[in-house]
Amino acid sequence: MPTPNHQLPQALYSAAQVRALDAQLIEAGVPGIELMERAAHAAWRALRRRWPQARTLSVMAGSGNNAGDGYLVAALARRAGWHVEVFAVGDPGRLQGDAATAYTEAQEAGVLVSDWSEHSVLVGIVLDALLGTGLTGAVRSPYAEAIATINACGLAVACVDIPSGLCSDTGEMLGCAVKANMTITFIGLKFGLFTGQAADLVGSLVFDDLSADPAILARSPKMADRLSPATLPRLATRPPTSHKGKYGRVLVIGGDHGTGGAVLMTAETALRSGAGMVSLATRPEHVGAALTRLPEVMTLAASSANQLLATVEAATVLAVGPGLGQGAWGRSLLSMAASAGKPQVWDADALNMLAAGTVRLPSGAVITPHPGEAARLLNLSTAQVQADRAGAAHQLAQRYSTVCVLKGSGSLVAAPDGRLALCDRGHPAMATGGLGDVLTGLIAALLAQHLPAYEAACLGVWLHAAAGQLQGKEGRGLAATDLIPVIRRLLEEQDPCLK
Repeated sequence: MPTPNHQLPQALYSAAQVRALDAQLIEAGVPGIELMERAAHAAWRALRRRWPQARTLSVMAGSGNNAGDGYLVAALARRAGWHVEVFAVGDPGRLQGDAATAYTEAQEAGVLVSDWSEHSVLVGIVLDALLGTGLTGAVRSPYAEAIATINACGLAVACVDIPSGLCSDTGEMLGCAVKANMTITFIGLKFGLFTGQAADLVGSLVFDDLSADPAILARSPKMADRLSPATLPRLATRPPTSHKGKYGRVLVIGGDHGTGGAVLMTAETALRSGAGMVSLATRPEHVGAALTRLPEVMTLAASSANQLLATVEAATVLAVGPGLGQGAWGRSLLSMAASAGKPQVWDADALNMLAAGTVRLPSGAVITPHPGEAARLLNLSTAQVQADRAGAAHQLAQRYSTVCVLKGSGSLVAAPDGRLALCDRGHPAMATGGLGDVLTGLIAALLAQHLPAYEAACLGVWLHAAAGQLQGKEGRGLAATDLIPVIRRLLEEQDPCLK
């Protein structure tokens, strides 16, 4: 069985940090071969739980410690009476240290070890023990051909530690990668298992800390925190004497001709996520629709920025960008918002105009770019952003002195001080328009309820993704507004309004 999300640790590590953890455990008195044995037993248990009827195992082994894990699993399977064959893609003669010891143990157990070729026939369960976390550049021959063989075999595939070809630091596929049904990872969770292209490759994730000393884990550097209900920022409960003035006034600005629906979704989400009051400034043509759909929202017809001065002054948080457009109307409204000195959430066309250099981002803001918008803000290609999502999020946070939400699979929240959080919730059904507008309204409402920018972004991203995951179970056809009542319910479950 995969490890449930709520049972996974919060800390996420780079490959170098996990290697350092491994070295500290060895220095503390746990021999390296003992850690390798523990990893093999964890993988063997996971294989038997996932495929209880299986009795045949094909191991694809490289020439590093990842291969050592594979040889030890092969030995365990052979001793249990399975038919086992290891296909050595890397020369076993190059194995060193603990991996060489593991190879000898497999031979002593009677495991058949054959040189791999493109004519090798895989049977049963396939265990990928090729490359591990040490890979940095593109996969080269013969490993690229071996990975292609695994992906074309049509059999159940499990990976030791990480799918071969997936970068453990970024989630980027390095030319090619194994597509797994299950990945068993050890000691510390690798950041690359949760973002970038990982979701298409990892399959179900099983984690085992190999009985590592918790004190060593607690004091070791980490790359990011994985958002979970246990560690999310909390909204305070509300006293019985609460009134709307205590929970902020969100002003949503946007909705040029043809895009009025975007600001309606943002405003509705802000309203349903607990903001005390919500106002909406949009094109005069959209006022009637706004009043009909959202009578609780104070809607202002804005033909020019001058008409918003008093409304902006009264607001505590601005949500700017959904449907704003990049014409003269949108530019004037964004310029006015940028000079308002209020906490703000910027999305969509506000980010495009920021990238164009027509406006400066005010301090204390939150930006929520998707990878394409992030690429424009950093003058990179979208592919470059996706190749190192953590690096891009950190660059945006530091360049603009802002909290940055980099949306996508494994959404990231980065702060200018270096903090980084990752959200591993979500569903493919969320690939639809309008979800960014909902997220903008949600974060704005949390800011209005006195959460700091980083904390509001973290809680908002998690609520948004968790709601999408729940709604996504119903399949295709998810609409952005489907998330709004679910967000409200999840927020109440997480942070009850009243004790």
